[in-house]
Amino acid sequence: MITVDNFNYAGARVLTRVDFNVPLSNDFRIEDDTRITATLPTLKKILDDGGRLVLMSHLGRPKDGPEEAFSLKHLVSHLSELLRCKVHFVDDCVGAKAGGASENLKDGEVLLLENLRFHPEETAGDIEFAKQLAANGDYYVNDAFGAAHREHASTCIIARFFPAKRAFGYLMASEVANLDRLLQSDEHPFTAIIGGAKVSDKILVLDEMVQKADYLLIGGAMAYTFIRAWDGKTGSSKVEEDRINLAKDFLAVAESSDCRLMLPRDSVAANDFRADADTRITDSFHIPSGWMGLDIGPEARKEYAAIIAKSRLILWNGPMGVFEMEQFRAGTLTIAEAIADATDDGAYSLIGGGDSVSAINRFGLQDRVSYISTGGGAMLEYIQGEDLPGVKAILGSHHS
Repeated sequence: MITVDNFNYAGARVLTRVDFNVPLSNDFRIEDDTRITATLPTLKKILDDGGRLVLMSHLGRPKDGPEEAFSLKHLVSHLSELLRCKVHFVDDCVGAKAGGASENLKDGEVLLLENLRFHPEETAGDIEFAKQLAANGDYYVNDAFGAAHREHASTCIIARFFPAKRAFGYLMASEVANLDRLLQSDEHPFTAIIGGAKVSDKILVLDEMVQKADYLLIGGAMAYTFIRAWDGKTGSSKVEEDRINLAKDFLAVAESSDCRLMLPRDSVAANDFRADADTRITDSFHIPSGWMGLDIGPEARKEYAAIIAKSRLILWNGPMGVFEMEQFRAGTLTIAEAIADATDDGAYSLIGGGDSVSAINRFGLQDRVSYISTGGGAMLEYIQGEDLPGVKAILGSHHS
């Protein structure tokens, strides 16, 4: 794999695609800078070489051109602190203004280009736009794993303009290496814990895991679609009515596989989707009408934790409940603690997907798991066995 270690960037402009798509508060403060700090080793390597660092990223989903709320200028001061140097900013990513700013950079300086998605050509994968972007660098580095599954101008198409001068950043390289480690390991038991709201979002990864894992632990709202598929009563829990047959088919596949599929036997149910709602513990298959399951219950927590404790390989994607609310946090916290304990005992654990990552960070357990993936969608597609355009674009002719 060609990484930034293969090059010395002294005196060269290094156009680096990062994923700085971070959550911002209403007054534009960064709420979680995990995605930025994850790229620092790559950025520092380029700067330590005496390279001229030109950064490009997207932020949010702007609709029609520039929007104040999605401007990358809000990241400049925090990035300057992290890199301990002044970060120059230009309010476009292509054209004369961007070109002039990148031309004027000195060795060891940093330029942040404006949000790529202010141009619709970025997501369209427009080759002319990619060519204009490429004019801002002598080398191209992709360290944006979170966007590696998208065939966009800056993550994929642009690599064509740097046939011999393109590389993975350390983050991209370690993401791929850690996912390969998980997928190619023959350690058992292998437990996959999949949560979140929708079966439809996770069905492909569930299909993959039911072939590979020994245990599949289901939580989050999608558990209730499965419970309904098994003729359970789910009260007013969130259920994807149009996916019940899909869930039925999946349960049939799971039953004939070697994988043990677990649904939460009990739930913390509430009479309203509110932090201060009344709650009760109920059998997940008999939730009273007017009540909705918002977390896995104490029995399910105990059962899941016991399985995790004996696992040697663990994948976690998606929370067990509405962990942002105190009353519905216990399930997700139990899973996070069980994974940390298992990792302390020598298991290999990989956590991915925005909510699982923010949960593990919120609980302060991020240093007690093996690897935290920065790309939810990209991680899921890689696990599903799909070639990621951003990975393929760098490998290109280097691919052995």
